Amino acid sequence: MKIKRFVGGSLQSNGYIVYCKECGDCYIIDPGYEPKRFISYIKKEEFHPMGIILTHLHHDHTGGAETIRDAFSCPVYMHEADAFVYRGIVDHMLTDGEILRLETETLQILHTPGHTRGSICIFCEKSRICFTGDTIFDTDLGRTDLDGGSEEEMKKTICDIVDQWPNDIWIYPGHDEGCSMKDVRRYNSEFLALRDGNER
Repeated sequence: MKIKRFVGGSLQSNGYIVYCKECGDCYIIDPGYEPKRFISYIKKEEFHPMGIILTHLHHDHTGGAETIRDAFSCPVYMHEADAFVYRGIVDHMLTDGEILRLETETLQILHTPGHTRGSICIFCEKSRICFTGDTIFDTDLGRTDLDGGSEEEMKKTICDIVDQWPNDIWIYPGHDEGCSMKDVRRYNSEFLALRDGNER
């Protein structure tokens, strides 16, 4: 599985295309801004979009989804807890543990509430990577003071899910650069605070 990252908008949001070079199938993750860049790249590479996966409902991660959906007639995926309040089109409501497939790779949907009620991470076991949306970044965690956010849920997500990932897992977040879980455990003070039962 290969990854193409796009960075756009005033919030410098990350969007991704994950693809199989051999078969040309791909998924688009969090196309928040400049959908024409995603569309142009997909057409140039002659990819076949299988769907658009949205890690949560905020506009900086969903803004380009409808344009890309219309361009390729591919479904939009979002966790059901966010889909019920999202104003855009959702073709398939995801559930925790659901598996999407990209050739030999499995994309496992992990429900990770905290930033929003329906936030998800996308765990790819074979490639040893995880797309984390706005749940966790290289040096901090997603905000919990916006509508649908919960510090209590974030703590549960961090302790019960994220902290179970091995050190070799590489995270691809919704903003900033990616890093290994080993580095998260060294440098992410907000992660360490919640994990250790302290206030961040």
